[in-house]
Amino acid sequence: MQLALPVIIGQVTGFGMNFVDTVMAGRLDDEEIALAALGTGGAIWSSVLMFVLGTLMAIQPTVAQYDGAGRPLDAGAATRQALWIVLLYAAVFIVVLNTGVYFLYWFKIDQQIIPTAAGYLAALSWGAPAVCLVFALRFFSEGTGNTKPTMYIGFLGVMLNIPMNYLLMYGKLGFPALGAVGCGYATSIVLWVQLLVLLIYLTRHSHYRPYALFARWDGPDWQRIGDLLKVGLPIAVMIFVEGSLFVAAALFIGKLGTVPAAAHLVAINFAALTFMIPLGLSSAITVRVGNAVGRRDPVAARYAGRIGLLIVLGFQSLSAGAMLLFPEHIVALYTDEAAVAGLAVHLLLFAAIFQFSDGIQVCSAGALRGLKDTRVPMFYTIIAYWAVGMTLGYYLTFNLEQGPKGMWIGMIAGLTVAAILLTGRFWRSSRRLIEIGL
Repeated sequence: MQLALPVIIGQVTGFGMNFVDTVMAGRLDDEEIALAALGTGGAIWSSVLMFVLGTLMAIQPTVAQYDGAGRPLDAGAATRQALWIVLLYAAVFIVVLNTGVYFLYWFKIDQQIIPTAAGYLAALSWGAPAVCLVFALRFFSEGTGNTKPTMYIGFLGVMLNIPMNYLLMYGKLGFPALGAVGCGYATSIVLWVQLLVLLIYLTRHSHYRPYALFARWDGPDWQRIGDLLKVGLPIAVMIFVEGSLFVAAALFIGKLGTVPAAAHLVAINFAALTFMIPLGLSSAITVRVGNAVGRRDPVAARYAGRIGLLIVLGFQSLSAGAMLLFPEHIVALYTDEAAVAGLAVHLLLFAAIFQFSDGIQVCSAGALRGLKDTRVPMFYTIIAYWAVGMTLGYYLTFNLEQGPKGMWIGMIAGLTVAAILLTGRFWRSSRRLIEIGL
């Protein structure tokens, strides 16, 4: 918990930017279109971001294992090679965001939503390079065991995002009123400020001196880059497959109209906010398991994973209870539109159901990352989220005409299957390491 708490706070406050965006968009004059545009445009942003995040997550266990083995210079060198991956991903990210409008047409999103969603994506593209670098440097810091920078930049982001949104969305102090599009520009500005602060912290804090991260600039080392991609690409596919289930759900629900799209955004936004707790905990589990593997202590690696799973069950009990007991109060934070609020309250009840499976699967995945066991879990997630979750969700939504409820039932099924498969994999993999003596 000492390691996890700053990450959890950082994840929650970092996601607070998204929460603030959604709440402030719900106060615009065209709130239904604004919320739907943020939901559909944000789905495309998130789908690419998850692939970037997943690949760069390889930095975490790599640095943690080098650190556990007493090789900090190798940890710094590996992170410098990851920056070449960042360069490529940032370029692709910019292109995808500026052509995202074609995906919206392809998914046949409601025509009222598309212009605003396209403008929002174009505004976000300015922040794409910054967010890629922030993730790389953050995962390096977490891998070294210092998770406080994640908390610091999370607080900074949410605090700066509120006034930037106020100026650009509502047109204050001489700025034009850009609505939901202004929200995208505000996010981009905040991301660059976060990057600047993170760079200053990493270059000046004594904790990072043994790693010599910025001591020199290295050309591409294809062996190191290959090692990072060997671990990172399966993680990226895992996260992308899981995230794409939620992205596709948002896009398919967007086909049902502005009210279902807006209600889905409200419910999934709050569920995603609570998900930041197990997501932050999973990062701590990755580091602790990775440290133990680096010092060749498989018993400690297994123990770290077990403790993480027990802790997440406690957190998820609290979040599920809040959704079951206070759904109307939660929805009221986002919107007072009666049609949107009524449907969102109903969807929050489904969100409460998948809290446990969602928390368990992400923490089990974190433990497996610490072992650098990522290839088989990648196939597990494809089965769980697409073969089970999306297939069932699409069938219930469109073939049985159950509307947004059908898609949420599919998400519950996918997360449950993933939780069972990934937890079982960690149990078997960690036991095998103990048996063979690592």
